[in-house]
Amino acid sequence: MSKTTTDTRTVVSGVQKMTPSEAFVETLVANGVTDMFGIMGSAFMDAMDIFAPAGIRLIPVVHEQGAAHMADGYARVSGRHGVTIGQNGPGISNCVTAIAAAFWAHSPVVIITPETGTTGIGLGGFQEANQLPMFEEFTKYQGHVTHPKRMAEYTARCFDRAMSDNGPTQLNIPRDYFYGEIECEIPQPMRVDRGAGGEATLAAATELLATAKFPVILAGGGVVMGGAVDACKALAERLGAPVVTGYLRNDAFPASHELWAGPLGYQGSKAAMKLIAQADVVIALGSRMGPFGTLPQHGMDYWPKTAKIIQVEADHTNLGLVKKISVGICGDAKATALELTKRLTGKTLACDATKAERAKTIASEKAAWEKELDEWTHEKDAFSLDMIEENKKEVTFNGGEYLHPRQVLRELEKAMPPRAMVSTDIGNINSVANSYLRFEEPRSFFAPMSFGNCGYALPTMIGAKLAAMDRPAIAYAGDGAWAMSMTEILTAVRHDIPVTAIVFHNRQWGAEKKNQVDFYNRRFVAAELENESWSEMAKAMGAEGIVVDKLEDVGPALKKAIDMQMNEGKTCVIEIMCTRELGDPFRRDALAKPVRFLDKYKDYV
Repeated sequence: MSKTTTDTRTVVSGVQKMTPSEAFVETLVANGVTDMFGIMGSAFMDAMDIFAPAGIRLIPVVHEQGAAHMADGYARVSGRHGVTIGQNGPGISNCVTAIAAAFWAHSPVVIITPETGTTGIGLGGFQEANQLPMFEEFTKYQGHVTHPKRMAEYTARCFDRAMSDNGPTQLNIPRDYFYGEIECEIPQPMRVDRGAGGEATLAAATELLATAKFPVILAGGGVVMGGAVDACKALAERLGAPVVTGYLRNDAFPASHELWAGPLGYQGSKAAMKLIAQADVVIALGSRMGPFGTLPQHGMDYWPKTAKIIQVEADHTNLGLVKKISVGICGDAKATALELTKRLTGKTLACDATKAERAKTIASEKAAWEKELDEWTHEKDAFSLDMIEENKKEVTFNGGEYLHPRQVLRELEKAMPPRAMVSTDIGNINSVANSYLRFEEPRSFFAPMSFGNCGYALPTMIGAKLAAMDRPAIAYAGDGAWAMSMTEILTAVRHDIPVTAIVFHNRQWGAEKKNQVDFYNRRFVAAELENESWSEMAKAMGAEGIVVDKLEDVGPALKKAIDMQMNEGKTCVIEIMCTRELGDPFRRDALAKPVRFLDKYKDYV
């Protein structure tokens, strides 16, 4: 039997007699799958039985949503597929939220969804569900195996499309189709080779850049996924252009570079916002310029409304979708940046004469923002000041004090180890962290993006850690979001995937509570959370736990936890006791002051 080599494993070649389960598993091997996340089930047990001899490990999790988040984290770090699988019906429906998050992160996650056998579909049998509609909105392609002979074909296509379309795909398999005898050939992976774009749009972009006086580069997720950081640097240096990063794409440009200006969007960098506000030409490199990442922030409506926009996108449907653009290039971020730099080399540009002056402006804005962050030790709105005074009268269950979140985030930033990977959950403190998270390399920062689901950070970081065991892995979560997925600590402990989790214990659903402060006269409904110690719960699950209620202990606690992670293989939960102060809300245009017409509700305004 002839064979071809894929990594250190072999895949059968040519037409061979095999079972559909074997065809399925061999196609996984052909696509380099070594790890999958999920909970074992009878629906795919025949295939699962041969995972181990094929060199595939199924990581059993606590909840299937965690499995899909782990696949997302794995994909975002490795640049390879993340794969999740579960039992038909409830095991699959549990994954919907996490696949939605992966969709908005453009992660190549393949969700494998075994379903009710063909002879029982429509009869309302045990764990029967129509699984394709569940994921229709959040997948780039859905493959439904229509016959056992087509098992390898559909499996391969789902893996190919996840890469070519930059997003999740679904492979739906009737559970009886794993059995039988077929003859088939295992397809080899196909990858799309993207170019720099069309001649007309590249020429138009070059002309715009040649005449630009204050060009700014907006580096988005496409820079990370396309391996375009160095190409982006070269283009920025040729133009002397500041580089701002898209919302929650803080790892799209190295923070130590003199042209780095920080992230846009909610709780982003004032320096970035003030600089892009001056732009006459913006190059949106691998960015869809999503609405949440360009909304007014810090009291500034900073988007440059008269600037010419050059948008570079691998997905042509995103061109001009959110913002009016002058030039739309359907191309690979790396290839396009390299081509534009090549075309600009040797040309005299309008911005050349002001390079030194603009460099001073960039440095000045960045210095002013850093100084403001240093002095911004706590929130200054009336509610936060009241909470600070109230918290001064309390002591933590450890006998210490409640800390200002901004000071905590600054100390964590200072103690952050080299090459760290950080995931942030949804919540008020996690959002404020956007101002303090800086990275030197791509594939380092992970967030639930536009879907904004809680319970994201820990499982995503477990998947990321498995893909890069040599890198420190850190998850940020508020105590509300933390409770949604904290049981995945068991997964980390059981399977020796050590991570460090930082839980901001401020006893509230902070992000939504801020709306009750601003719009509902501090009438708090379901916003308060009184919790036991998260660190003690972590210890009960086999992890280490540290409580921090003194500011000087924040940095040392992180360093200690990272040392345990990297040198002892231990997972640790750092529980930081924080005041109930709250940063600015996500967006003020999403609500309005209440109006009441019925007498019994007239006081609720």
